[in-house]
Amino acid sequence: MIDDKSVRWRCRRGMKELDVLLGRFLERGYAQLDERERGVFVRLLDQKDPDLMDWLTGRDRPADLAFDALIGRMQSFISSSA
Repeated sequence: MIDDKSVRWRCRRGMKELDVLLGRFLERGYAQLDERERGVFVRLLDQKDPDLMDWLTGRDRPADLAFDALIGRMQSFISSSA
């Protein structure tokens, strides 16, 4: 369960598909992240919706290595829990 309501709120996006992907990860995978990774996740939420969608669907990769590593973990989790 996520205690930080601001993180939960920031996972609400302008794209329904992102709402689903980020919400699923938040509910089932966020708790597995360490403190540093949670910080990266919060920074990731500052990115534009089209970029996030491209990264999560594998159409593109982020230049930021920390984002890239986290996106990889998120993709693995999302594909295994679909």
